[in-house]
Amino acid sequence: MTAGTTVFTGFGDGAVEFYDGLVADNTKAYWADQKPVYERDVRAPMLALLAALEAEFGPGKVFRPYRDIRFSHDKTPYKTHCGGYAAPFYVELSAEGLLAAAGYYRMAPDQVARYRTAVADDRRGEDLVARLAAVEKAGLTVGGEKLKSRPRGVDPEHPRLELLRHRALYMWRRWAPDDVLHEPGCLNRVATTWRAARPLAEWLADHVGPGEQPRR
Repeated sequence: MTAGTTVFTGFGDGAVEFYDGLVADNTKAYWADQKPVYERDVRAPMLALLAALEAEFGPGKVFRPYRDIRFSHDKTPYKTHCGGYAAPFYVELSAEGLLAAAGYYRMAPDQVARYRTAVADDRRGEDLVARLAAVEKAGLTVGGEKLKSRPRGVDPEHPRLELLRHRALYMWRRWAPDDVLHEPGCLNRVATTWRAARPLAEWLADHVGPGEQPRR
């Protein structure tokens, strides 16, 4: 993280209201008027949060607030959330509150191929099943884009068919806006979730790894 990052004490009082306003008025005029609130109550605390987590989870970064509208029908210029990550861990602040997650939100074709090979293998596949069960027991939700049907060539009776349908795999937990969002205890929410998700993160790192091909 950059030098001079302050200690994390929670997100600013104006953070949720800022995103409520941006959802209603996603314009350059609103952004210019409210940018000091974004910098003070959203971005600076997010940087401080990632800095506090760095020793355990590695260095983090904050995503840019600007949307890539080149190939989108939605031409609104700004993201209605602030995302930070220390790959494969992720944290997000929005009008809906706080979200903490881990995993691969999208996988490139070579990653999908390695993932399915690992899931199809009895030892590695059952290891993943056990890890996901433990994560769900800890209160996290498992998600990820799936094929509508089974992958080509896969036995329709395969015991891990549902996992083989995944083209992405991650887990997450969300908290609605509350007082803790603006307190140091918010840090513990993210750290606890990331620790619970670490078994999945390690499985993905061991058996899938980073993509070397463009994502579709």
